[in-house]
Amino acid sequence: MAEFKESKTSAGSKRRDANKGAAQKTRSRKKTYALIDLFCGAGGMTLGFSNAFKQPFKSVWANDFSPACALTYNANFGNHCLAGDIVDILEDSSVKIPQADVVIGGPPCQGFSLLNKNRTNDPRKQLWRPYLEIVKRSNASVFVMENVPQLLNSVEHGQIAELAESMGFSMRWGKLLAADYGVPQTRQRAFIIGFKGDISSLVFPPLKTHFNPRTDQTLPETTHVKKPSPWRTVRDAIGDLPQPEGTELRDEPGPLNIHFGRNPTEKSIKRYKAIPEEGMNRFDLLERAPDITPDCWKRKKSGGTDLFGRMWWDRPSFTIRTEFFKPEKGRYLHPEQHRPITHREAARLQSFPDDFEFKGSKTEIARQIGNAVPPLLAARLAETVVALLKQNS
Repeated sequence: MAEFKESKTSAGSKRRDANKGAAQKTRSRKKTYALIDLFCGAGGMTLGFSNAFKQPFKSVWANDFSPACALTYNANFGNHCLAGDIVDILEDSSVKIPQADVVIGGPPCQGFSLLNKNRTNDPRKQLWRPYLEIVKRSNASVFVMENVPQLLNSVEHGQIAELAESMGFSMRWGKLLAADYGVPQTRQRAFIIGFKGDISSLVFPPLKTHFNPRTDQTLPETTHVKKPSPWRTVRDAIGDLPQPEGTELRDEPGPLNIHFGRNPTEKSIKRYKAIPEEGMNRFDLLERAPDITPDCWKRKKSGGTDLFGRMWWDRPSFTIRTEFFKPEKGRYLHPEQHRPITHREAARLQSFPDDFEFKGSKTEIARQIGNAVPPLLAARLAETVVALLKQNS
């Protein structure tokens, strides 16, 4: 097994040339690869692998436990996402798993999350097993598994590697920061790539396309493309949007269909106005307005510096989670308006295009947005998979 390691400068140049050559051949041949997406959610990962992001993959089958996620997926990629428990589906002899070149997806991550206080015996930590069973049944030659960074230090990671190797896969893995690949968000996720062949450092991790202008003084050739751009910011993503209107979903084209507000209490509005400057948070609220600061925050003197925080216009956002509409859950206040960000703003910070169709209730759509792999990050992974598939052609 090969773990994520930085390669030498010469290797970086070769990798860039190899990736560039593979991309050029893909465009000229126009070959399409069959894709299966498991635990697919809204389909952010599929979107990154699709023609919409100039990638040569076509989804042929997908699954998610949530009916709302299946509705969203089918609205965007065709009517082949099956809603239901993946274990039950595998035990149903009437369900046929199609052949595919690639299987992607993220088994539910709550079992590994630091936010889960009961993670020792969490059964969701074992859902990678049916994932790999579908890899086997589909005869895929590549799989891409996404999860929280904690997976890579877990017992389950070793078990995943052992089973995948017994199936003939070599593997590489690492943590990728979404902002390094053009997503206006400092979201970090773990990715495991398996391939029925040799995976070298020439293809994974993908070369970074963006850099942090506040800290990166030098950009190693081994990790970045020749001319990387500065990290994209909150302003880049949502600066053109008008103030939201109403509090409900609207039946109109994007972006305004999911660009709506909430009905905050009078006390909540006072709290928003008490911390009007970018970057402020619950500690500033306690200093400026202790009379309206929740007692639990008064008692908690450390940690949670992003709670009830305002975003910065000229930085990426922090990680967009499923309850981004609740400022007490994270740094989700608009940089200058006295409100939390909207569903549309969260979707843009996840790099979803405005014409992507979300289905379900407001809460279900928020969950779909927060749980998604940013499509733009997925597109960079798709380039790695193309390079691997070319080795087998």
